[in-house]
Amino acid sequence: MVLKKKKKEIQVDAFSLDCQQLEKLQGFSKAEEQNLASLLLHCAQLSNGIQQIQCIKQIMPLVKAMDQNSACDPMLKACLEILGETYFSLDVKNPLKKVLASSLNGLPEWFMTLAVQSFVCCLREELKTTDVYLYRKVLDNLASCMEDFNLGRASITNLFEEVLQFLQKALLDIQEENRSNNGNRIVQTRLMHDLLMAIKVAMMLVQKLQENIQGSLWKNHESFVWQSMCNLLKSSSDFLMDETLLQTVQTTSGLAFILFTKAMYEPAEELPSLVSDLLCGSRKLAGMPAWFVNNCGALCTEQLSDSVLLFLCHGALAMLDWKSGSMGENGEKLLLDIASVLLSLSSELKESSMATSLSRILAIWTNSALAALIPDSPNLKVKLNGNSEVVGKLLEYVYTHWEHPLDAVRHQSKLIFRNLLQIHRTIIAASDEKSDPFFARLTRRLLSLEWHVKGKYASLACLVECLGTENILQLDRSIPVQILNVMNDQSLAPYASDLLETMFTNHKVQFTSGSQKSTWIDQWHDVWVSPLLQILCEGNHDQTTYIIDYYLPKLLRCSPDSLSYMIRILQASADANLGSWSTRGALGALMACLRTARAHGHLELSNIMSRGLVSTESIKQGLVHQHNQVCIDALGLLCETHRSTEIVSVEEMQLILFFITYNLNSQSPSVRQQICSLLRKLFCRIRESSQVLYKWEQNKTKQELFEDSPKRNPLGILQKYQDFLSSLCDRLFEALFPGSSHPTRFSALSILGSVAEIFSVQKGQEQVFRLDQEINSARVRTLIQCFASTFEEVKVLAFELLMKLRDVVFSLQDSESLDLLFQAAMDLSTSTKPYDCVTASYLLNFLAYHEDLQHICLGKWIKHNPQMNEDTSVGTVEKNILAVIKLLLVNVEEEIFQAKKSLLQAAASFPMYGRVHCINGALQQLPLNNLMFVTEWKQIVARLILMSYELSAVVSPVVQSSSPEGLIPMDIDSETADRLHMILKEIQPQDTNDYFMQAKMLKEHCKIQSEKLAEHKPMENICTEMRGKESQICDVTAQMVLVCCWRSMKEVSLLLGTLCKLLPTQASSEPSHGLITVEQVKNIGDYFKHHLMQSRHRGAFELAYAGFVQLTETLSRCNSESLRKMPEQWLRCVLEEIKSCDPSSTLCATRRSAGIPFYIQALLASEPKKGKMDLLKMTIKELMSLASPSSEPPSAIPQVHALNILRALFRDTRLGENIMPYVADGIQAAILGFTSPIWAVRNSSTLLFSALITRIFGVKRGKDENSKKNRMTGAEFFSRFPSLYPFLLKQLEVVANTLNSEDEELKIHPSLFLLLLILGKLYPSPMDGTYSALSMAPFVPFIIRCGHSPVYRSREMSGRALVPFVMINEVPHTVLSLLKGLPDSTSLCIRQNNIHGTLLQVSHLLQSYLDSKQLGNSDFEQGLSDIVTCIGSKLWLAKRPNPCLVTRAAFLDVLVMLSTHLGNSQKQVLLTGEELPFEPEGLQHAVAGLQAVLNSFNFQSLFGLFQMLVLHGGRISVKGKQLFLQTLSAEG
Repeated sequence: MVLKKKKKEIQVDAFSLDCQQLEKLQGFSKAEEQNLASLLLHCAQLSNGIQQIQCIKQIMPLVKAMDQNSACDPMLKACLEILGETYFSLDVKNPLKKVLASSLNGLPEWFMTLAVQSFVCCLREELKTTDVYLYRKVLDNLASCMEDFNLGRASITNLFEEVLQFLQKALLDIQEENRSNNGNRIVQTRLMHDLLMAIKVAMMLVQKLQENIQGSLWKNHESFVWQSMCNLLKSSSDFLMDETLLQTVQTTSGLAFILFTKAMYEPAEELPSLVSDLLCGSRKLAGMPAWFVNNCGALCTEQLSDSVLLFLCHGALAMLDWKSGSMGENGEKLLLDIASVLLSLSSELKESSMATSLSRILAIWTNSALAALIPDSPNLKVKLNGNSEVVGKLLEYVYTHWEHPLDAVRHQSKLIFRNLLQIHRTIIAASDEKSDPFFARLTRRLLSLEWHVKGKYASLACLVECLGTENILQLDRSIPVQILNVMNDQSLAPYASDLLETMFTNHKVQFTSGSQKSTWIDQWHDVWVSPLLQILCEGNHDQTTYIIDYYLPKLLRCSPDSLSYMIRILQASADANLGSWSTRGALGALMACLRTARAHGHLELSNIMSRGLVSTESIKQGLVHQHNQVCIDALGLLCETHRSTEIVSVEEMQLILFFITYNLNSQSPSVRQQICSLLRKLFCRIRESSQVLYKWEQNKTKQELFEDSPKRNPLGILQKYQDFLSSLCDRLFEALFPGSSHPTRFSALSILGSVAEIFSVQKGQEQVFRLDQEINSARVRTLIQCFASTFEEVKVLAFELLMKLRDVVFSLQDSESLDLLFQAAMDLSTSTKPYDCVTASYLLNFLAYHEDLQHICLGKWIKHNPQMNEDTSVGTVEKNILAVIKLLLVNVEEEIFQAKKSLLQAAASFPMYGRVHCINGALQQLPLNNLMFVTEWKQIVARLILMSYELSAVVSPVVQSSSPEGLIPMDIDSETADRLHMILKEIQPQDTNDYFMQAKMLKEHCKIQSEKLAEHKPMENICTEMRGKESQICDVTAQMVLVCCWRSMKEVSLLLGTLCKLLPTQASSEPSHGLITVEQVKNIGDYFKHHLMQSRHRGAFELAYAGFVQLTETLSRCNSESLRKMPEQWLRCVLEEIKSCDPSSTLCATRRSAGIPFYIQALLASEPKKGKMDLLKMTIKELMSLASPSSEPPSAIPQVHALNILRALFRDTRLGENIMPYVADGIQAAILGFTSPIWAVRNSSTLLFSALITRIFGVKRGKDENSKKNRMTGAEFFSRFPSLYPFLLKQLEVVANTLNSEDEELKIHPSLFLLLLILGKLYPSPMDGTYSALSMAPFVPFIIRCGHSPVYRSREMSGRALVPFVMINEVPHTVLSLLKGLPDSTSLCIRQNNIHGTLLQVSHLLQSYLDSKQLGNSDFEQGLSDIVTCIGSKLWLAKRPNPCLVTRAAFLDVLVMLSTHLGNSQKQVLLTGEELPFEPEGLQHAVAGLQAVLNSFNFQSLFGLFQMLVLHGGRISVKGKQLFLQTLSAEG
């Protein structure tokens, strides 16, 4: 069902006139008739902007009715002056401005001169503005005048020089003001946008009013216009070179620079050469005009940065005319130069914003190249055909960026690929695309890619558009099935469905345009529908779900008639194939198809039920099916419709009630969410259709009474709606009985909440049902009892429902029950069970909405404030919450006082975090920036902050202890306050499990306990006994103390974070303007710093981090520079403290630096993400310098901190792509840190490396370590991180040299595993071309030598890591060289580790080669034959003379692989008759050679193989065992 969003009401600000204008209009107004003045006067007196718009639209008919002689009428002149003043006073976004401009466009010609004079006067006054911060309004007005407004354009034409002068002044003034506000991000951002607007207006002026420049621009260099243009050109070049400006300003400056140069440069034919010289850095000043050198000297003489080159390319592509080769040969050269510059920049620009801009500009380049192609440009055609170097490099760019993390880059890569195909098609227009070598090679390569490569789908879709689906299917008929099989992965499902849609839509067009129009539908169904139905019946849950969500709607939209075919096929087998808990079966597939079809408007449920296509019993079977998704699909069939006003039938309502009976207690959270969502759609449908029924009832005529339609009896249908909803609510309330399960409660409360929300009383509408009429006192008690649930989401749902029904709920509650609830809430707030304080919070929040709460409940606890009671105009909620917080605050202050005496007693009897949690919850119910009792709240806020500090001081020694998990503070009631300081002494926990699990007894004197600890004597069955006020005995465990302490720290942090939001964003000298002062905020910041730096317990500093983030976000929005600079100052201080390595520092070097990474994350999170990210750059630079190993480090602690902080930053999702440019440096720091002799550095380096692997390759979703989903091609990896190429190569050489030592002693380089791990994450791609500047060949010899490692796992990883570095056509040669390197049986020195590593590398290379579908190589036959021959010469490795069973097993695996592949290939020739990519003679030769090798096995070797299988079965593959059995059978 499609739910239409309510149209948002347009808000139009009305304009008003000053007294002088009103008096002028009143003087010209006539009471007896309406004239222009009276109309304007009436319009100005309206307060509604919409009404003013209607009034303005009446102006032109009045003006047109006036004759030409009225041009001298002073009334008309006065009115036009007022209209001009009104136009320029209106905001640019006000619809009134556009309506006024549109109306004035219809002004008669004879009034035009007078109107222009009036507007010129108004515009001249605007141009006299001198305040920099008011320039934006003038600029907006100038832009509006040039946007389809004839009068405005004529006014600017008359004031052309004045406008130019203003723009020059505005650009310089804004730039100067921006410099003077350096560091004030808010003001600078505003000024940047003003500067951007000024540049755009200057460009509009040149583009739209260029005819005004023609006369004096290049004829007279002394003219004012020429000088103004030179100044604009100079400003644009300065802005282009200024790296401190926003990227959008630089980009627009690049456009403006080319535009201004184009307007001024002569001859125009030489302009492309000038731009080429700038881009290529030739600096030929001799050929450049003097005026250009004078104004753009920096561009001509300095080395241009990468960003400037990028923006210049963008300007040239966007502002020059590329159509039909209008710029000649110079233009073609410039086009190719731009491509060369952009491709060189692709390896340099790695920041997310720059990478996005580069991809977009490359896409613009392909559009320009497509436009520049004309029949008589043979040189350009040669340079841009599919086989050219430029196109090859662009394709390389596409292949390395089509899986880029940024969506924008992936999208632009797709556009580039599509345009490249169009360019090649345009060039070969006379020939056939099917036979074109470029298209054939591209198609073959794309099809050979693995289906996990997301870029494959969009590229294949582009190829389908060029070649047609049938030509692709001729290469492989199983493509549709392969794509459907991929759709069990949600990340690939959207790409796969888009490709399938392109293919089956194109296929249908091909069929319908053919000659056999009668039979095409059957063929089309066989290809696209039949595989779908089979998977829907038998596929797994994820696959069928994604196919139904992504693929099925598109298929039905393309061919709605296919639905009857699906229903017929599925209905025939629905009874026999009902499905199971794991498969949908035909019945489930039928429900899915029907649901999708109905939701998209392809069928009416009543029609198919009346025709017998589906029965009520079938739907009932679906509603209670053991497969959850079948139940959901059946429910969706009833709830989802294409029209939101479709009448709900009686049968549907009965089936819904049937469903509710059996499915409320679903154990799957996702199923519960879907049930609630679908029923919500049903309720919306009932509401919308009921409104239609009410209208039918009001407009019913006698004739309709005799028609057979719903209009005949709308009241009857409405009554059925009421009965249905009432029955539904009865069942839902019955399900909320005490002891009901969490799933049942969640479902029932969610559905009831939807009913209450959707059928709420709205002004001017009748509601078919009201839930509050179904509520009684028993049901209110039921809802309140839901607060006792241990699941907070149930509490939330119950609270929200009670709030929607609070008027009825409170009317059903007497004062006694309210008093009991309040007493229960206060008791629960001190419970030792953490979830009890959550219950207390919701109870207090609920009671806070009761008007008489203070009289009924709070009177016993606190004194009333008579001033507050007298003021009844303010909200009840604020008064109640203020009183509740006061009460809680008094209690928690008393409890803190007691806790100072004995923290143990506090933990056991009255943990303070519950009270603070309730205060936090109460504050969430208020609009904190719109409070009435400001004075009262100021006092409360000050007390809350003081209470937070005191509570933190009591509990912080525990969470800051080096061992908080086992710490029991040694305090008793008889001790003085000095006893609290004993907490600070770190008590080393004993190494026994009962220390953490058993309660400890606190003896009468702490001395006894201390002596026992000193003597290291075990304390068995000892507990800590505390006597409370009622003399009850409490057992205290270390966990109870810790829970009390860290939860208290958590609540304090959240409370302080909430209070920080009270700081006003506007700077004010008066302290009364905010509830919290600047000094308090600074103290809170110091508090967070102290605890984040020193807390050891993760629960404490994680929640302190959450509160600190709220503080930093508040500070970043403040106008006060001192406050806004605080995060930066704190950041610099902590970095200095980390660097200083002061022995007295309290920073925690263990526990992954504890809260220090969180502290720095919070400070960096406050930095605007769209800016230059200077804080992030500075922080990363400092941390990288600390993380890199130095020759003589004073201490390893700064390095450990730096590594831990870097790990946290690379894991922080909020930094997104802004952190990616530093990944390469992070990898280097982690690998180098792994060589440290200090364990702490190695440990932190390992953690950092793990985080970086996840950041680079993505989160691992499956269990397969070798899955290609979390890998990338070598070309893509080194394209994104080019600096890692020389680093990894150098490190690999060092590792290989260590392994190559001839010494017998074991030498393992510490970085070996990390290097092989990261290299093993790469995989080869058939798309890897010859245009990459980075060759993979240098890695190969080092990786081969790593295969000689004495560690089994390292040898295995080296085999996998070798694959992506060997080109496909080089595999046979590399395999042969590896095999030839194996020793003979007569060799004197045989190293089994070397043999095993070599065989593993051979195995991985062969496997990759045989799986790559690239076997059409002409050298394949000879290479395969040579490999088999060489294997035969090394056969001794598989026989008894080789004593190592591991290497024998590895050799046998290679034999199995070859025999299996060659056997399958031979069967393909014999059984299917399909042609192989190589000659059968070559295949037979290879098979014969391998058969000779296998025949050489004798009976003696079989016993050795049997021994190997028995003793080392885990070392050999299943295929190897099968070969053994086959060989054993052949031997008889």
